[in-house]
Amino acid sequence: MTQKIMWQPDANQVAAARITDFMNTVNAQANLQLTTYDDLHQWSVAHSDQFWSQIWRYFDVIGERGERTVVDANKLPGAQWFPDATLNFAENLLRFNDDHIALVFRGENGTRQQLTYAELRHEVAALAAAMKADGVEPGDRVAAMMPNCIETIIGMLATTSLGAIWSSCSPDFGVQGVVDRFGQIEPKLFITVDGYYYNGKQLDISEKTAAIRQQLPTVERTLVVDFSGFKPKLNTGWAHWNDYLDRSSTELTFTRMPFNAPLYIMFSSGTTGVPKCIVHGIGGTLLQHLKEHGLHTDIDRDDVLFYFTTCGWMMWNWLVSGLAQGATLLLFDGSPFYPGPEALWDIAEQEKISVFGTSAKYLSALEKADYKPAESNQLPMLRSILTTGSVLAPESFDYVYRDIKANLCLSSISGGTDIVSCFALGNPTLPVYRGELQCRGLGLDVQVFNDEGQAVTQQKGELVCRNSFPCMPIGFWNDNTGERYFNAYFARFENTWAHGDYAEITAHNGVIIYGRSDAVLNPGGVRIGTAEIYRQVEKIDAVLESIAIGQRWQDDERVVLFVRLREGVQLTDELQQQIRQVIRANATPRHVPAIIAQVSDIPRTISGKIVELAVRQVVHGETVKNTDALANPEALEYFRNRPELA
Repeated sequence: MTQKIMWQPDANQVAAARITDFMNTVNAQANLQLTTYDDLHQWSVAHSDQFWSQIWRYFDVIGERGERTVVDANKLPGAQWFPDATLNFAENLLRFNDDHIALVFRGENGTRQQLTYAELRHEVAALAAAMKADGVEPGDRVAAMMPNCIETIIGMLATTSLGAIWSSCSPDFGVQGVVDRFGQIEPKLFITVDGYYYNGKQLDISEKTAAIRQQLPTVERTLVVDFSGFKPKLNTGWAHWNDYLDRSSTELTFTRMPFNAPLYIMFSSGTTGVPKCIVHGIGGTLLQHLKEHGLHTDIDRDDVLFYFTTCGWMMWNWLVSGLAQGATLLLFDGSPFYPGPEALWDIAEQEKISVFGTSAKYLSALEKADYKPAESNQLPMLRSILTTGSVLAPESFDYVYRDIKANLCLSSISGGTDIVSCFALGNPTLPVYRGELQCRGLGLDVQVFNDEGQAVTQQKGELVCRNSFPCMPIGFWNDNTGERYFNAYFARFENTWAHGDYAEITAHNGVIIYGRSDAVLNPGGVRIGTAEIYRQVEKIDAVLESIAIGQRWQDDERVVLFVRLREGVQLTDELQQQIRQVIRANATPRHVPAIIAQVSDIPRTISGKIVELAVRQVVHGETVKNTDALANPEALEYFRNRPELA
């Protein structure tokens, strides 16, 4: 059944979009007659070498492109994109050097700071000079445990200007969670803060930082940013940020590196063991983000781009690349609900945010709080909302267009840390269908495979990508044979990237995500995406959130649903019956849980994703290998030894 169109651009919006200009450029230079997005996407996949070369030229990438575009293009893994190219990531993000506002920081405690592009460049030069004098060289790792503040971006740009490798996490990680990540990559420099703010509290992390440093023996220098005013006493080899910077250095030089040299080391959630260290290359990350920002999100110098994220989530890396478009980036650190649900929307109004990015869970929580920005805030500049992190339910589409703003492009996007970008995302020239991601990304042959490895449409299956692309990871850190990397993405289907999402391609080439493949339920041999259940359950006002697992039961599997209810509400027989009726009426009898149980909290990763696998392990009496990857590991106890499941 075709979903309802929630929004559609008018002819003027389509004509003015950069993706339209890009298609016209391709037509002119390649003597083609592409007229629709589907035409453009098919060309970009069939001629991916020409497409990525065109992206380089269209966005005027700074660097030497070299003669060859790709070697072994059809080898997954193993394709080498732009093997002769050299470039510098920071040089491309700092191409502007003027008085246009580059960064605005808004803190939960009311702090506001800003830097122009010229000022940002000056700050990066001062830090890069100090780091270089301290012996930071190409290939060295710089690790940061930082809030989403201006200094974090300066740190990344200074690091990458030198050809060194950046890795970051947020200060709410526990000691072991940080050590599990940074201990594997052996950083030379460690950047952190004295403390941070969250939900009205001022949190001192000096003891945690000291404990982490004791377990990172390769660190030669620790920089501490005065973020919360605690002013800790520093140990030998430590330095205050402002004392460390070399203010005498005004010239910023850039070390150009090979296209496939490491840029970022990012980490899997790590709930099933020590996190995987995913290495992303300079050139592939840059080209992919230029494409996604410039074409799929239509960002330019007039935009104020915001994404609610921490530095431990890939959306921070994605956000920062908006500098390459010359946009103003709005940074926020703190609770999005402090002092109330209006927090981010007041900032959106005051700072004239035009592209507002957040998680699907945030929008759901906002609706549960009965907050309606359309009634409380003036948002004339807001033209796009982006969501990711989990599946955006169709009802959240209704909420956005009813209670936030009717005339905007709501783009649910999906990809992950694995590619530091998206497989499916938005498009300012396409309609928004209720419950769907608008399109598959340019240059990516994204398909849905059935169990036999055949591409299908309007059927559920495994989300895959059949062609190589520049932002595929270089590999995993310390995975010398490449075996772990191969097994993670390429072992399921020959010469094909299997992403681990359970999805469907719709009749008009949109995408629906039903959840992670490894969390798919299988009662009676029928595969059910957990998002299909959550969508129905969370329609019920009494339910704040839910998590579903499959429990092994009598040689089969039964669906168990746990619900977190509003304060003071109990899971009565009547409420259980209501939940089952809603699921049965709007899904199928197969979706109806055999057991419904109430819990006080639901475990999630530090980036906010619920962890079905960890709950399933606890229910089955198995060990969760790495609880340090969880924001609230104590919540697992609510699922242990439940009498209803015996």
